[in-house]
Amino acid sequence: MNIKYEKIRDKLKIDCEACSGLCCVALYCSKTDGFPADKEAGKPCRHLESNYRCNIHSELISKNYKGCITYDCFGAGQKTTQLFKDVTWDENPNEKDNIFAIFLILFQLHQMTWYLIEASTLTSDETLLVRIDKLMKEYEQMLQQPIIDMLKLDLDEYRNRVNTVLKQICNAISGQKSNQTNKGNYFGKNFHKANLDKRDFSMSLMIAANLEGCSLKQTSFLGADMRDANLCNADLSESVFLTQMQINSAKGNSNTKIPYYLSRAISWEI
Repeated sequence: MNIKYEKIRDKLKIDCEACSGLCCVALYCSKTDGFPADKEAGKPCRHLESNYRCNIHSELISKNYKGCITYDCFGAGQKTTQLFKDVTWDENPNEKDNIFAIFLILFQLHQMTWYLIEASTLTSDETLLVRIDKLMKEYEQMLQQPIIDMLKLDLDEYRNRVNTVLKQICNAISGQKSNQTNKGNYFGKNFHKANLDKRDFSMSLMIAANLEGCSLKQTSFLGADMRDANLCNADLSESVFLTQMQINSAKGNSNTKIPYYLSRAISWEI
């Protein structure tokens, strides 16, 4: 992998110590999605302390707060906090709407960048590599813009170009033409020990799907909903387009293997 890309990917990992608790404030939360309570966007969670730490963090698993356990901001929290320097949402209420808006913009940009970095490792097509590099440079340029200009970014246009590249990568791996707008429905499907190498599950509904013991080499999970999917004894070390949020939302065990750049979910059995 491009060393520069590797360094960028390291910055897309969450660092709660360097964040002002933005995910616990900026986002809308629903109790039915595994959060402590229904919460409006822009309203602090009742468990967020003045030092931006969660006062029940050690109890999230025992209380089954899956929403909190699963969420990953791709490093948007610390980056937003860094951009606004000493200006925090609680001490500067006149600026909080801009802070929350930038947080949501950066979340989307960082997620797309995460996918682009992996895409660069999955193809030798020079045309695609040039397009990926151009998109990566645009990403870096967007981060250098003044905040007022970042708030006006046309993310839909950028996302369309990113998605076009990702589709081509997925198609090349699977050998089939995929359509990311058509989600496959594999809710609760039993794939136990099946050979799913190079299958394209992009944007698929895989809630509670059983992938135990499956062969998943170069299997694409781009944007797949993997809540409660059974990954016990599965080897996902060569699966592609996986994110930390997908890993956090699934079920695994000590034999589950994941890509080296992801972390094991804290809720998995040891």
